[in-house]
Amino acid sequence: MLMSQERKYSKLTPQAEKWEEDLPEKYDLQQPISPKLIRVNEINDTWMEIPRYENIWWWGLWVFSFIGICPVPFIYLIFKLPGFGSDTQFRVTLCLFMFVFISMSFYLLKVALLVPRGTPVRFNRKRQKVYVYEHQRSIWPWMRWPTVIKVFDWTDIHGEMLMYSGRYDCGHRLSCAVCKRGTYEVIDRFLLSYTVGDNRMIRGLWNHCCLYMQYKPVPETPLLTRKPLSWTPVNTVRWPEDLDKESKTAPE
Repeated sequence: MLMSQERKYSKLTPQAEKWEEDLPEKYDLQQPISPKLIRVNEINDTWMEIPRYENIWWWGLWVFSFIGICPVPFIYLIFKLPGFGSDTQFRVTLCLFMFVFISMSFYLLKVALLVPRGTPVRFNRKRQKVYVYEHQRSIWPWMRWPTVIKVFDWTDIHGEMLMYSGRYDCGHRLSCAVCKRGTYEVIDRFLLSYTVGDNRMIRGLWNHCCLYMQYKPVPETPLLTRKPLSWTPVNTVRWPEDLDKESKTAPE
């Protein structure tokens, strides 16, 4: 039997976890899949903004944050029962349980309330730069979850397709690797698309970004126009004023 000659490793180092395939180079105009725009917030002659929606059941977070806090009043009532006041070990155990339930509930509430919906990536073709809105959250709810805006040169970015096969997260993702200029040494990565089932959508989105940044004609109507259900009373995406202006304008 002849062994497949296909390359089973990435040209980029270090290789991404869940890596499946390196996507065509940015300036390859003969990509096999036509350009596809999955979602878009804005596209014009200067900049394009693509939202990245996580596969999260947002309404479930609201529900479970309430459920998580329900045991706390009952634990407090146990403290008031006669005979438990002198049992120090039992009281410490109840305090730990109360802290765990409060922390779990606060974590879920914080995610539901404050985590940005559709964290955007802006492509500015006049500047040939990419602006990535990253929200860095932790499993520890009592610490600050900062937002960082990363700015990269388009010429340093390479596309790669990732494959996830978990029970609740199965499909393909589009990852962008940022390399040292003129090399394949990766210094940073960011996701451009969360999990989708059809890898042709990933290939099409990468081709769309490549063509857009080269001033080639691309479709401006996205495949998906409805936003996922992810209500929150807070404006979760807030760009710094200077970067907001820079990412939307041409250089002077």
